[in-house]
Amino acid sequence: MDNEINTVLEAKNINLSFGAVNVLNDISMDIKEKEILAIIGPNGAGKTSLLNVLSGFYRAQRGSIFFRGRDITREPTHKRPYIGLSRTFQNIELYNGLTSVENLMAGRHSLMRHGVLSSALYFGRAQKMEIEHRKAVEDIIDFLEMESIRDTHAGFLTYGQRKKVDLGRALASNPKLLLLDEPMAGMNQDEKEDMTRYVLDINSVWEIPVVLVEHDMGVVMDISDRVIVISFGSKIAEGSPEKIKSDPKVIEAYLGSSDIYKSSKL
Repeated sequence: MDNEINTVLEAKNINLSFGAVNVLNDISMDIKEKEILAIIGPNGAGKTSLLNVLSGFYRAQRGSIFFRGRDITREPTHKRPYIGLSRTFQNIELYNGLTSVENLMAGRHSLMRHGVLSSALYFGRAQKMEIEHRKAVEDIIDFLEMESIRDTHAGFLTYGQRKKVDLGRALASNPKLLLLDEPMAGMNQDEKEDMTRYVLDINSVWEIPVVLVEHDMGVVMDISDRVIVISFGSKIAEGSPEKIKSDPKVIEAYLGSSDIYKSSKL
């Protein structure tokens, strides 16, 4: 493991298969402090599968994952938020019967440490922690401009609003690394611009490193510090946005031609 203090997460030689289908082939990557790392690739390339391995939803057959120097390769999915890994989902996974505020409070679960008795009687440490959790959630509501939907049940929100609540819930766990799976998919232009601003502020103001899976090439080129390209489960390129944009292997993987600018999206 690379012991540099600015390495937040390092994945080494990740291999994942489902039966005879190879999904990820010997992929290695790392993410640094204060960095936005984009993972891009054609549909079905393995991007979401890689996020699922990093967050523990899938167990790779081979390879290792270190988070801030700790080997989390075998760490159960439900324990990863406790150590600082949080994520959003491509297919939004909210509690539809709960309001936006209640969904965000659910995201604080990994930070709740008071005992059963104090919780039941609501006194002492439990009361103090409840106030702290509520304040943290209110800060997120202000940051994501969710005041108008705070008391709306998630099942009645628009798609763009649900994406915002999903991001808020991920932030509510106070992450040390945020994994975002296509946070702007299906959004209109105004919603995309808002989400882009939130991601930039999360990274620069909240100082949370971000791993971003995204199809919108304009967004990737504008906000990423570094880009990894996956095609058919293998990493084919890595580097700055400018380097990636002109890499022949990347152009071929996406378009099968030398003119990457024919499309606004990768």
